[in-house]
Amino acid sequence: NNTPQWGWLGLILIVLFSLVLYLSVAPGCKRIGKFDVPGWFKQGDIVIGGIFPVYNREVVSIFNYEKKPTSVNCDRFDLRAFRWTQMMIFAIEEINKDPTILLNVTLGYRILDSCSSPTNTLRAALTLVGGQEENNSTCFPVSYFSTCACLSDRTKYPTFFRTVPSDYYQAKALAALVKRFGWKWIGALQADNDYGRNGIQAFTYSVDKTLRVLEMIKKSTVKVILAFTAEGDFYPLMKEVVKQNITGIQWIASEAWITSSRLSTPEMFQAFGGALGFVMPKMAVPNLKPFLTSISPHADSGAVFVRTFWEIIMGCTPHLSGENSTSSLDGMCTGDETLSDSQDPFFDVTELRVSYNVYNAIYAIAHALHRVVFCKSVGEKAEGPCMNVSQIEPKQVFFNIFFIFISFTSNLIPSGAVDCVPCPVKFWSSDKKDECIPKTVEYLTYNEPMGIVITVLSLLGASLCLITMVIFIKNNQTPVIKASNAQLSCFLLLSLVLCFLSPLTFIVTPTVWTCMLRHTAFGLTFAVCISCVLGKTIVVVLAFKATTPGSKVARQFGPKQQRIIVCACTFIQVVIIILWLTLNPPYPDMVFQHSTKKILLECNTGSEAAFYAVLSYIGFLAVICLVLAFIARKLPDNFNEAKFITFSLLIFCAVWISFIPAYVSSPGKFTTAVETFAILSSAFGLFICIFAPKCYIILIKPERNTKRLVAKH
Repeated sequence: NNTPQWGWLGLILIVLFSLVLYLSVAPGCKRIGKFDVPGWFKQGDIVIGGIFPVYNREVVSIFNYEKKPTSVNCDRFDLRAFRWTQMMIFAIEEINKDPTILLNVTLGYRILDSCSSPTNTLRAALTLVGGQEENNSTCFPVSYFSTCACLSDRTKYPTFFRTVPSDYYQAKALAALVKRFGWKWIGALQADNDYGRNGIQAFTYSVDKTLRVLEMIKKSTVKVILAFTAEGDFYPLMKEVVKQNITGIQWIASEAWITSSRLSTPEMFQAFGGALGFVMPKMAVPNLKPFLTSISPHADSGAVFVRTFWEIIMGCTPHLSGENSTSSLDGMCTGDETLSDSQDPFFDVTELRVSYNVYNAIYAIAHALHRVVFCKSVGEKAEGPCMNVSQIEPKQVFFNIFFIFISFTSNLIPSGAVDCVPCPVKFWSSDKKDECIPKTVEYLTYNEPMGIVITVLSLLGASLCLITMVIFIKNNQTPVIKASNAQLSCFLLLSLVLCFLSPLTFIVTPTVWTCMLRHTAFGLTFAVCISCVLGKTIVVVLAFKATTPGSKVARQFGPKQQRIIVCACTFIQVVIIILWLTLNPPYPDMVFQHSTKKILLECNTGSEAAFYAVLSYIGFLAVICLVLAFIARKLPDNFNEAKFITFSLLIFCAVWISFIPAYVSSPGKFTTAVETFAILSSAFGLFICIFAPKCYIILIKPERNTKRLVAKH
């Protein structure tokens, strides 16, 4: 099974060809880590680490575990990658001289060689981050050349950013290219970088492996080959293709080697001339050429890689005081050599591609740090630092890097220079896809039309109940009031007041307390309300039983028993609510899926089972009431209010039966609105059907408020 181990491979790909933001508190930043990795270091208030494949092959050493392993040895010096390191240094020095960016804050750097080897890349990465606890530092990859599409997965790599497009887009473009030319049968080559499969040797290309690939190419009938691999990995095969004079093949290149200067050499051109591929956008950087031509081993004798660079470009060995030459070159430099007039392609800065990605990455980091330290964007006037470098939090840098990347990418969505960075979950992408805009938080409030209607209806219903209660108290000795059981009627009116007021808890900012209050208050008040209606219904039924000879039931069901039945029925609901609040209470929740531009803030019920248990219990009481009221609806005498209770409960049940599908299907704040209107509708149904007829007689037809006329009803 050759499936890559993505956990490890993902880590390696993140740091391979990456810049690492390495924040450390000055002064006294020391060499960190326990690994001997080639590189160089310059002090700064904030140090930016960089990992580059300056050498593109690691020389394999055999360890016998009997003595300390030797230091890492690499060969095949890569001028192209060396220029990337110089671009990083150039960008940092340019920023340090710019008074508009990080004023009085100095950037330093630590640059390490990966040898284009995953194992050495991991070693370099651990060297950079190995001293974080000691130096109070933090790290964020910002890559200029890691193109793996897997790294776009924000769930796995939330702090990874890059200034290079994902392979996803390159693969689609290459597929379109193949389709455009009508090639039906092509071969494909890929780098064999399956981490851990064969240990360290899995990452070193042996002659046997290269020859096996060549034999496959020669035996195959394909005339078009796609090589999706890095330049350092592909170069040994290129040399063998030329050596064995394999021609007549159309090569399709990935961006990693299509712009390699090696393709233009006379020996390579005969086999690889005419290769097709997609390149990154090119860009020129002012003042870079003088910087490159000023490189000298004499100016900085301790600069790693510079000596090898000098030997390749100048063809002589620089003589440094106190050192013995280990170069294979015969000639020694005189010390008067200069790069100013060199015509080497290394100094051609008019078509920078990967180098410009490095440049952008450094500036993205600098802009993010500026926003953290000065609380202002670059270009905005700042009175001074708002934060000390030692106080910088990782999440502050992360979010500012994110926003800087959005700004940078908006200028490049281009030209295809970068792939899009997904906006955080609390932001939405603008129509031009050039910025992340904060989503508006939406919930049902008092000051919107729907909230105003709910507020007016709630206060109206509560006011009518209180007015009715006053009327009942003032007329408690009249036949209508006596016939309707004054005590239970007042209990019912009081519970209806609370029912009408409970929707007000639905139109405030959802918090832990308001979410618990809105559902529990609604469930409890309606339980009390329906319990009172149940008590009134039982009184009506027992009133008829009292006319039966020898019946003593009605006389035994007095005010005390009525209170007991109300309390007993309510107590069961109280138990359900206590269990709900204890085990899984309602809580405020942000819902993102209903809208791309809004965050819907609503109360999650916590436990759906508990919520529907509360509703079901209220429904159970209502059904019992409905059945009893329906039985007693045609009973004579006692101002038979059973028929009014029947109508009110039919409305109540109809409202709540229709509520469930409407509640489930309504999005966002409309879910809350549906619940509040269900509460108000059922409360108004109970109030109007039960109390409107009584108030009509008391206020409009007082002449009918007599024992004789009441009994006829």
